[in-house]
Amino acid sequence: MITMKRLLASALALALAAGLLSGCSKGGEEGSSSVDSSSAQEPVDLASVTDLYLETAGVSGDTVVATVGEHEVTADSLLYWLYYNVDYMMQMGLTEVPWDTDMGGTTLARNLLEASLEMAASYCLTYEMAIKEGVTLPEGAQEELDAYLEELAQELGSQEAVEHYFWLSMATRELFEQLYLSSNYDLQLQEKYFGPDSGNYPTDAEVLSYAQDEMGIYRAKHILLLTHDMEKPITNEEGVATGEYEPLDDATIAEQKALADQLLVQLRGAEDPVALFDELMNQYSEDPGLAANPDGYTTQVGQMVSEFEETALALKDGEISDVVESGYGYHIILRLPLDPADYRDTVVASRMQEKREGWLEEYGLETTQAYDQIDPEAFSEKAAAVQQAVYEEILAIQQAKADEEASSGSSSQSASASGDSASASGSGES
Repeated sequence: MITMKRLLASALALALAAGLLSGCSKGGEEGSSSVDSSSAQEPVDLASVTDLYLETAGVSGDTVVATVGEHEVTADSLLYWLYYNVDYMMQMGLTEVPWDTDMGGTTLARNLLEASLEMAASYCLTYEMAIKEGVTLPEGAQEELDAYLEELAQELGSQEAVEHYFWLSMATRELFEQLYLSSNYDLQLQEKYFGPDSGNYPTDAEVLSYAQDEMGIYRAKHILLLTHDMEKPITNEEGVATGEYEPLDDATIAEQKALADQLLVQLRGAEDPVALFDELMNQYSEDPGLAANPDGYTTQVGQMVSEFEETALALKDGEISDVVESGYGYHIILRLPLDPADYRDTVVASRMQEKREGWLEEYGLETTQAYDQIDPEAFSEKAAAVQQAVYEEILAIQQAKADEEASSGSSSQSASASGDSASASGSGES
């Protein structure tokens, strides 16, 4: 199931304020937009679109698709989050969405729609809870929003183009403003409930427990003496790499084991084994990733070879393992401590997420007939056609500005050259 775990106020999904226009580069270089220009949909005349959501989903943006307590969730918010979830899936490497995939009694299409409704309802309740708790916007939030919108208007040249610009994310200007302000309210609620002065601020022990037990994160560095040739991968009958490598000769492997045992003896007898570990690692380790990870690996359960992972997880912080053999070679592993500061925001965000889910359960979420009529697959296809038209419109605006600037620069140079010529001529007459 797709859940609301990605709904973090500090990372408002629109990300428009960061400058989506950077993706619509002048000249339309390859890869400058995620919009699928090969969509089979008919070209969209943007001038004829009076309601983005009526055009793409067959329901007007202000249609009530659900209620959460006494509050209404409208189609614009639901469809924005539906687009966000579909786009997120596509960014994971899919070439097309398997809409009819069985998700345990429901299709992926309905699963996405349900998840999107929860996200829309959560943003609705965030605003309402902020008012109830007496939370106000952070200082300068409204001014920052106004400044961004003004800058966008200057960049695009018209309010109509600004409105179309937000359509690239299946939002409207009004919805963007609502989400932006709701996101800021969410941050303030998060501070009130779980900030340093809340009485519920996560302790270091709680943060470390969450990072290690819930997220499966750990840190370690190792000295690796290879027993396999990393430049000679083993392939199967179809020529596909198996993930294993050809072993070195027996004599070399024996030498590597003897060296590993010798290094371990030095570490066991050192007054400061951690300091010596770094020295020996930099001198002897044959780990191909050492240069990129000189301070060790921060990883999660399931990402490293089992021999490395099981040994590292069995160690205490600062403890050094015996010699361990894997399919790569002989390892000596040092377990490293995690820094609670690196994960405290994640813990706070998780607890805030639990708050939101509690609100939804408390208030109750009821859908309307309009919700049942929404077809995620059809919406996605029509949204792509609208986005393509907007993308082309913005490229045309940018190209026109570039041409104007080039023409203006050329005229200025010509005028300057004419002035220089006249000045030179006058000098000759005198």
